[in-house]
Amino acid sequence: MKQAPRGMVKDGQGAAPVAPRTRSPAVLLALAICAGLVFATFFALGTWQLKRLQWKLDLIERVEQRVHAPAVAAPGPERWPQINADADEYRRVRLSGTFLYALTARVQASTELGGGFWLLTPLRTADGSVVLVNRGFVPAKADVQSGTPEVGPAEVSGLLRMSEPGGGFLRHNDPAADRWYSRDVQAIASARGLSPAAPYFIDADAATASHDTGGNRPVGGLTVIAFHNNHLVYALTWYALALMVAGACFWVGREERNLRRRSAPSAAANADGIDRESEDGK
Repeated sequence: MKQAPRGMVKDGQGAAPVAPRTRSPAVLLALAICAGLVFATFFALGTWQLKRLQWKLDLIERVEQRVHAPAVAAPGPERWPQINADADEYRRVRLSGTFLYALTARVQASTELGGGFWLLTPLRTADGSVVLVNRGFVPAKADVQSGTPEVGPAEVSGLLRMSEPGGGFLRHNDPAADRWYSRDVQAIASARGLSPAAPYFIDADAATASHDTGGNRPVGGLTVIAFHNNHLVYALTWYALALMVAGACFWVGREERNLRRRSAPSAAANADGIDRESEDGK
């Protein structure tokens, strides 16, 4: 027996078209609500990334201005509670005092010169407070002598940097073993009994390092100023996803409209067939 073609049903008089199946209004409403929420979420995330992009560009501009501005006096104890990265990091500062070379901390570093250590040495100022100074980089195999404690006075200029608590990548500072993987100001000061200690450290510039007298001379001025700025890529990605959702909604709506247009003549043909069958049965 021959089967009726798809979209047709077989009756006593032959095959009749079947009306295409369309979605109910409730299903279409639910789909529209879900799509609208997803679209709004993606669009909001893209807009947020654009705001982050503007914030990052403003931050980069402020940092550039600080780095190339004349040096100012390093913040004293009265200003320490207000120190923050957005307003103060990478500001060029100057400071004078006495280096405590015997309390230098060697912090593991990787630079353009290779692997080695940053030398963080406390600087005791005239008011008795302490500021850690990153005197510069020395290779891992360098024979760095601690020097003589409190040989000074010394003049320091460089960039103000915020503390780096915790440790390095997958490694944690070990104060008991005097192993340091990040420039954690509070931990280093506590391990060496330094108080009061500033909540920041200073990256000494090349001129300061060239006058260093504490053992093997470190290389200063190696501060790397770089900001990851992928916000535009993220924004375009979120907007593209939102556009894809909108495109999918348009496609579903168009298909639904075409189905309904095709269903109208099919339903009329079915109704006409039923009417003919009724007349024949009379």
